[in-house]
Amino acid sequence: MTLEELKASGHIIFECISGSRAYGLDTPTSDTDIRGVFVLPKESFYSLDYIGQINNETNDIVYYELRKFIELCSKNNPNILELLNVPEECVLYKHPIFDEIKLEYFLSKQCEKSFANYAYAQIKKARGLEKKIVNPVEKERKSVLDFCLVYEKGKTMSLKTFLDAKKIKQENCGIANISHLKDCNNLYHSLEIPYKGIIKSEIANDIALSSIPKGEIAIGMLFFNKDGYSTYCKKYKEYWDWVGKRNEERYKTTVSHGKNYDSKNMMHTFRLLHMAKEIAFEKIIHVMRPDRAFLLDVKQGKYEYDELVFWAEERKKELVKRYADSSLQNRPDLEKINRLLVELRSLFYSQIC
Repeated sequence: MTLEELKASGHIIFECISGSRAYGLDTPTSDTDIRGVFVLPKESFYSLDYIGQINNETNDIVYYELRKFIELCSKNNPNILELLNVPEECVLYKHPIFDEIKLEYFLSKQCEKSFANYAYAQIKKARGLEKKIVNPVEKERKSVLDFCLVYEKGKTMSLKTFLDAKKIKQENCGIANISHLKDCNNLYHSLEIPYKGIIKSEIANDIALSSIPKGEIAIGMLFFNKDGYSTYCKKYKEYWDWVGKRNEERYKTTVSHGKNYDSKNMMHTFRLLHMAKEIAFEKIIHVMRPDRAFLLDVKQGKYEYDELVFWAEERKKELVKRYADSSLQNRPDLEKINRLLVELRSLFYSQIC
């Protein structure tokens, strides 16, 4: 089932604006995220064609099938639980049966761990992204030749330096393995002998071995750092894949504040920790953030990374005490939730058929 087919099916029971716009943390360049819940057609649900989620390529638009939605709520998943209390102005559509899914059925002491774990995952992402930001990879891709060294008369130099010094071309060179020396080869040169060259082309991923006539004398020993080249290729691909997918406005914000971390990730760290505290105290999820000013300061990079990590640790410690004293249920009542799921699906099918 595609997004278009889902929207035309009449099986969506909830749809809302989520993310930064629901939190009140959006800026003029923020994306609009859509989340929703749907009920699979009866024939699909009872067949092998169960679909738990339908989304677009960028995951800006995601709809969860009722069973998956309820299951994630029962696991106290922060991103899913908040859909049960988004601001009214963010609700785009709500079927009456969705009102039967009460936040109070799911909130439990498990929120301490689930929210804190999500928060700390954001801290890891904040520095993980920065590795790419502070270690850019040049667009011009290096070739195998850049990872070759030549040993001649007791000296080692890069292959390119060697070729320039000798005023010879790699296309007129031939190489042959040296037994028992890993990645080491004898290097030969001739304008008459049709050697294969050190590489067959600039996009080659390995050196090219040639047949060497008997009696030819090597002009040096060539070492190909194959492991180094393989590592470089992996980093090159990861970096330029990231460049192609990154949010440019978010990237510019991170670069502009120069604090060596992704500030949006750190903002979400504190949003999640503060939400967890509110759940323990008030048994509610405040999606529209009352701490908006502080969170936007974090997003703008007004604090040092180590300072934020220290504050996060303090808040996490506080959660342990708050949840120990909280009157929240220890865990959701799965028996009750399962009955609810069966009743809602049966009700929906009876109305739709």
